[in-house]
Amino acid sequence: MTETILANAMLVLPEGVTRGQIRLTGGVIADIAGGAGLPAGAIDCGGDLVMPGLIELHTDNLERHIQPRPRVDWPHAAAIVAHDAELASVGITTVFDALRVGSVFTSTNAGYGEYARALADEILDLRARGVLRISHFLHLRAEICSETLVEEMAKFGPGDRVGIVSLMDHTPGQRQFRDITKLRDYVMGKRNLSQAEFDTHVAAQQALRAEVGDRHEAVAVAESRRYGAVLASHDDTTAPQVAASAAHGVQFAEFPTTEEAAAACRERGIRVMMGAPNLIRGGSHSGNVAASALAGAGLLDILSSDYVPSSLLSGALMLGDLWGDMARGIATVTAAPAQATGLADRGRLAPGARADVIRVARVGQAGAAVRGVWVAGARVG
Repeated sequence: MTETILANAMLVLPEGVTRGQIRLTGGVIADIAGGAGLPAGAIDCGGDLVMPGLIELHTDNLERHIQPRPRVDWPHAAAIVAHDAELASVGITTVFDALRVGSVFTSTNAGYGEYARALADEILDLRARGVLRISHFLHLRAEICSETLVEEMAKFGPGDRVGIVSLMDHTPGQRQFRDITKLRDYVMGKRNLSQAEFDTHVAAQQALRAEVGDRHEAVAVAESRRYGAVLASHDDTTAPQVAASAAHGVQFAEFPTTEEAAAACRERGIRVMMGAPNLIRGGSHSGNVAASALAGAGLLDILSSDYVPSSLLSGALMLGDLWGDMARGIATVTAAPAQATGLADRGRLAPGARADVIRVARVGQAGAAVRGVWVAGARVG
């Protein structure tokens, strides 16, 4: 069995940060000891942080690799491998790849087609062949306001490593896009629509939600149970929306848009996840509540990199500084997402835990350089 010893490191343990060493053997953490000693054959970390590998629950990064520019489709296998390598390079050792289920075909200009089942097959095949560096699960983003959600979700089952199903309701005029001018800027810019085309799109989506929304929401909740997946809400805005999420059995809330919703989540035992780009940029690009405001109010539990993979580590370090508790900050990208998704074998430095470990050097106030990545004890970066 391969053995790796990381010594003279600042270990980010559940209870705090302390200088010590950690030994990885047989894919697990064999033991942890304190002090600055350097056993024979150990890697001298020179005081770098050593922490659990990061766990990413919601990322659009794969979409960026598959379609690097509008109407440019990249070969999927190459895109998946590049996505996997990028995540490993920034310290992410477990990812729930977000795939949309639910399509709209009747709108010529603002429609979007089906892709999730075919792409999932490619991800799972590359994983089975040992091509990928890190651990991959699936996150199905169930678009409530769509035409084909029921049919698309029926194509997945318990053997597909679906770890998360999120209830995504992007109906214009509510949740993330209560301010339709924000939606107009986003959709017209992305899809090159005229004002008239955009107005038609809004009316069609609102009518579709009225026709199928409640049924689709019920089907998505039932399918998540069939898969054995954790259920997440998305863009909760009001306390009644949070109450509905809780009734469905939601375990964590992705990107609540108001402090009211975040506080309601806390009252109902629903973990709150916010975007690291929001935290780093100092606010939401959609005009919603700032992650820093929720962090200051004690209403932030989990970070997601969303659309910037490197932001996950930087955001966690920022939270550690903000709270004056680095272990707490790092837990938002390690222990907390592991607990939210039932991954009991990872997310912490402890004997017997899976040896997903990273070595990190601080670079400036918010920056970080990942100097080593181990997945199940094997070095992958």
